[in-house]
Amino acid sequence: MATTTNDDALQNTSSSADPDSAQPSTTPTLRDLKTKKRPSHSPNINWVEKLASGIILDIRARAPYYVKDWTDAWNYRVVPATALIFFANVLPGIAFSLDLIETTQQYGVAEVLLSSFMAAFIFSVFGAQPLTIAGVTGPITVFNKTIFRIIQGQPDAPNYLHFVGWVYLWAAIIHWITAILNWCNFLKYVTLFSCDTFGFYVSWVYLQYGVQVVTRQLDSSSLPGAFVSIILAILMLVVSFLFQSLSQKTLFHRHIRRFLADYGMPISLIATSGMAYWGTFNSANPQTLPISGAFQPANNRSWLVPFWQLEGKWVGIALPFGIILWILFFFDHNVSSLMAQGSEFPLRKPPGFHYDFFLLGITTFLAGLLGIPAPNGLIPQAPIHTTSLLVMGRPTKKDDEEGQSSNLDEKTPDYIAEYREQPVGVVEQRVSNLAQGSLCLVLLSGPFLHVLNLIPRGVLAGLFWFMGADALQGNGITQKILYFLRDKKSTPKDEPLRRVRKSRILLFIAIQLIAFGATFAITQTIAAIGFPVIIMALIPIRTLLVPRLPFTAEELAILDGPTASPFTMESVGGSL
Repeated sequence: MATTTNDDALQNTSSSADPDSAQPSTTPTLRDLKTKKRPSHSPNINWVEKLASGIILDIRARAPYYVKDWTDAWNYRVVPATALIFFANVLPGIAFSLDLIETTQQYGVAEVLLSSFMAAFIFSVFGAQPLTIAGVTGPITVFNKTIFRIIQGQPDAPNYLHFVGWVYLWAAIIHWITAILNWCNFLKYVTLFSCDTFGFYVSWVYLQYGVQVVTRQLDSSSLPGAFVSIILAILMLVVSFLFQSLSQKTLFHRHIRRFLADYGMPISLIATSGMAYWGTFNSANPQTLPISGAFQPANNRSWLVPFWQLEGKWVGIALPFGIILWILFFFDHNVSSLMAQGSEFPLRKPPGFHYDFFLLGITTFLAGLLGIPAPNGLIPQAPIHTTSLLVMGRPTKKDDEEGQSSNLDEKTPDYIAEYREQPVGVVEQRVSNLAQGSLCLVLLSGPFLHVLNLIPRGVLAGLFWFMGADALQGNGITQKILYFLRDKKSTPKDEPLRRVRKSRILLFIAIQLIAFGATFAITQTIAAIGFPVIIMALIPIRTLLVPRLPFTAEELAILDGPTASPFTMESVGGSL
């Protein structure tokens, strides 16, 4: 979530637009980037009728940039991005899996870490969208845990990992079919309506899991240890937001503010964890993260799961579960990729949704073969990763004339406006994703597992609260709600929502909140296995239902919009 000004970085990112040129090109303005077109490699190809044409176009578009993806990593922005996303990925992934580990007894910390490494390696080395962070998410842990509860209730329950292996195989096959038939083109119908609603749901899942991490200790540990965990959770939350707030003020030198933005969360986590071993807190013995043997799977099983030994009838029963998993990953992973390449980021390299979804099928199949949770795109980690790679610069007079500094309030003092910075580039590379995944593999070694075991669970609860609350701050639903609560005299005169009737804003928010409530409610029941269907239903709700409601075209254009720029959406045939 941190940014910096770096002239060399700006030259690197601007030169990425032309992989064959050794000289950096003139840096385009934000307006230029938002209207930039993806090169048309084969305009005569029919994307619907020609099999795998989407994959082929993705590879052709991205291949010329492959070497630049590695050389562009010679930039300081990669260091804080790696540190930030490592902590934001691995620790929530482990915490999400605690309930799955304790419920099924089939997974351990090693499985979670291996899953994160596998996803990072494949998508950073072979992927077309290396900025997208993939790993173990809350939805997949809910999915796997629900499968366990369903099959364990059967009198002739099959081997759990064998059954999940077939679920993953069916899902992988459908992933491959989806990519070959260019079904990712349906992403053109995914707008901010769907992304904001799903992001709102994920944010509340983070907040909920933080509460669960704390309350679970009230039942299973000593009361003093539970109280210390609560204190550590609150301390982690407060200190993280304190660093974030200081990084956004005008206090201190700008390099200090950027250091706080870059490393505020990791410093908060390390410092708060250290507090657990200070004085009375140490004697309370708060619960810490569980660990297993170095590079050892749970229950001393083999890393290879012979799922082909599953009884025939259960192979067929696994198919509908595989379809549901495909629905979840189609929406979750692709929305993560869209948000990581949102319109607010001045990206210069083309995307590749079809090709990356084919790769996701490979990681899903390998997850079933190895007996690990299947990884997919992470929210909010994916957009956080891109944000941490932003290169900031001061607006030029040309930008001001073109309206690029509209984020400055009319009342902003001149001495602040002069130093206000805006995104001018992104360090688009593969190293930060690969590095954070490699650190997950390092954690599997004995000494680092011991370090992992020192982290109190209360600190993880605070991390959940911070990431959930931080994601809520920037969510479109939250912004619309705050619009109603904000003093109208303090609302900018050029605020677009001023041109929308209040009743229509409330109606739009109500539809999103109903969809969020339905998704959140079903995940609390045994029917949680079907929650991906509700999530996917957001797309037809927006395209078929919302336009029939009393909104004008102008109002819908203000209330909703494409998630990514036309340059990014061209990979899937444009936007709605």
